[in-house]
Amino acid sequence: MKKYIPFRMTRFPLSFLLDRRTAVVTGILLLLTFAAMVISLGSGTKVISPWNVIKVLFGFGSGADELIVNKLRMPRILVGVMVGSSLAVAGAILQGMIRNPLASPDIIGITGGASVTAVVFLSTFTGASIHLLPLAAFCGAFVVTLGIYLLAWKSGVSPVRLVLIGVGIGTTMSALTTLSITTMSEFVTNKALIWMTGSIYGASWKNVLALLPWTVLFLPLSLIFARNINLQMLGDDVAAGAGSRVQRDRLLLLFICVALAGSAVAFGGAIGFVGLIAPHMARKLVGPSFGGLLPVTALLGSFIVVVADWLGRTAFPPLDLPVGLFTSLIGAPFFIYLLVKERNQ
Repeated sequence: MKKYIPFRMTRFPLSFLLDRRTAVVTGILLLLTFAAMVISLGSGTKVISPWNVIKVLFGFGSGADELIVNKLRMPRILVGVMVGSSLAVAGAILQGMIRNPLASPDIIGITGGASVTAVVFLSTFTGASIHLLPLAAFCGAFVVTLGIYLLAWKSGVSPVRLVLIGVGIGTTMSALTTLSITTMSEFVTNKALIWMTGSIYGASWKNVLALLPWTVLFLPLSLIFARNINLQMLGDDVAAGAGSRVQRDRLLLLFICVALAGSAVAFGGAIGFVGLIAPHMARKLVGPSFGGLLPVTALLGSFIVVVADWLGRTAFPPLDLPVGLFTSLIGAPFFIYLLVKERNQ
């Protein structure tokens, strides 16, 4: 059996090879993610069987089930899917761009920058459109990321130096976010503290429609630049020798990464470690080539967030625990393991 399946388009000058293993893994993850969504849609105070959830999705459910699934639970699940895929792909791009397996948006401060501007936006512009929130978070994330990159530059970017500076900047951003929250009203403060932990509680269709353009635009854009990320992994000299405009490509990849992470943080809060865990799991499944790695990473990120949100809603009823609590319980030990592994190499 051939390892690759060739695809050629007759009307457009486009052809590519599809790895069979990547196709199989992607198909399995699609089914798992859909199954997790169905189970989560049926879980809650009112339990709905998976079959009845599927009937609702195809327009054959009862009126009560349609109200619960479509109006109350579906927006939350869709936001979780988009937030998880965006954070995971942002982490994969960041790891490839700076050639550092320890990098992720929350660890090196990108999430912190988005959090500061998002909290300030929510507290200052209470009557502003929700569609402007991702833009505000993007601006904060981009400024902080650019500052980290410039501070880490010294005849090139050392991976260890970038992580250390990023952790320091991220801690500073967390302190600024906490300082901003102390000036809010009690109601907004409680809401912001839950949001900082990482939560998609209370997501509505307005949130879905506001986040959708960012996800639909920048996830496919990351796939278009997958080849450029592969070249970045080889080092600047090899990438330049292969015809890549290294600095231009790096800036574009940084822009995509920040857009995905910033928009995800705006509606999902500071959900930790998804951008660290998902790319590593994807590499174990399909290898290091970003053409197959990015779609698998996106699906893994969605699956992780949907499952974590389901656990948060059902593990300790009637409490509704934040998503970030469960992702951190897994991610923090995994990060320590990576640190020890890198030190021993």
